[in-house]
Amino acid sequence: MAEVNLNIEELDSFISHIVNNNRFLQEQGKKPVAVEVVGESGIGKTTSIMDMAKKHDLDFVKLNLAQIEELGDLVGFPVRQFQMYKEKQIPANNPADINYNSSQRAAAAADLTKLGTPTTKKVGSWVDELAVDNYLKNGWKMTGKNRMSYCAPEWIADKKKGGILLLDDWNRADVRFIQACMELVDRQTYISWTLPKDWHIILTANPDNGDYMVNSVDAAQKTRYITANLKFDINVWAKWAEEAGIDSRCINFLLMHPELVSQETNARSISTFFNAISGIEKFEESLSLIQMIGEGSVGDEFSSMFTMFINNKLDKLVTPMDLLTHTDEKYILGELRSCIGQGDTYRADIASALATRLANYSVVYSKENTVNQKITDRLIALCTKDYFTDDLKYLVVRTIFNGNKQKFNKMMMNPAIIKMTVK
Repeated sequence: MAEVNLNIEELDSFISHIVNNNRFLQEQGKKPVAVEVVGESGIGKTTSIMDMAKKHDLDFVKLNLAQIEELGDLVGFPVRQFQMYKEKQIPANNPADINYNSSQRAAAAADLTKLGTPTTKKVGSWVDELAVDNYLKNGWKMTGKNRMSYCAPEWIADKKKGGILLLDDWNRADVRFIQACMELVDRQTYISWTLPKDWHIILTANPDNGDYMVNSVDAAQKTRYITANLKFDINVWAKWAEEAGIDSRCINFLLMHPELVSQETNARSISTFFNAISGIEKFEESLSLIQMIGEGSVGDEFSSMFTMFINNKLDKLVTPMDLLTHTDEKYILGELRSCIGQGDTYRADIASALATRLANYSVVYSKENTVNQKITDRLIALCTKDYFTDDLKYLVVRTIFNGNKQKFNKMMMNPAIIKMTVK
């Protein structure tokens, strides 16, 4: 079946379009389009969609279908309804309802022939069984007809603004739930209730490749939604990690060894490992503990590579915070030089990691801090001198400019930076 491969940033743009386009479709009286996001466990499917809902100011409901036992928790519970009606007398020609002026209205009210004969109008409704007695007390009558229906489920009953309904791990659920999901995806309706306007359905799933306990979805079902495969992207992860406050030493490690990310050692288990050791001030003094924690979370190979990283003192690399804000520029640039080397000793892997860190940290820093002239001059020095290769300098400038054009405007006005960006 047709599908598209996206990283988290691309998925954000993709779903943003779907949400806006769904609103257009609903205005045309057409049904919205649902999206299925397929990806390995721990890659960030659920978290990224939650963030998107917040970004669009949409309500968010997550139903983990693999953990729900009662179908009613998804689609509501059956209820018997009775058809009832109430008779109301409506004047045929009420002067108040006719476009008369005041004197014409008074004349019409005085002339009863112009009022006509009052008519009786029946107002009908289907009433839940528990509410029938109250309706009878208020003058409603039974028609004798009844039906079985479904009440709206609790998760949608009080929702007023638009939202995202996330059907999480939907292909891990029982077949009954998968069939019910198809009804919602296809029409946004389940028998007698309908999703409110501006609600968008997103399904998440693990790949049906033999590595997960999932139920296969046939071709007829797959044609009811658009499928996007979510792929791990180290650069996107590095941006997230910088903002999330992942230990600086750990971010450097994964930037230098992205090949270690796999189905078994996924982004979630790696973040768990990094968080579990972030409180250790000196890694070299706790190697056995770090190895033990690593073996229990990310496996032997990852743990061994990480301890080798520590033994080679690569956890001591200069931090992006110091590169950007250290008061002694000569000292900190000297530290950078000692880390990445020069000429035959140049370490391209370390330079790439530090350039990526500098770019991402600068954007995060600018969100809460003023970018003063000293920081601007520091960035210009780092992006114009020979510490980084031309491609890495361009990476830093592009990331910073795209991240916060307004605060880095002075930097972008520098002639050397302008020359670099127009090459």
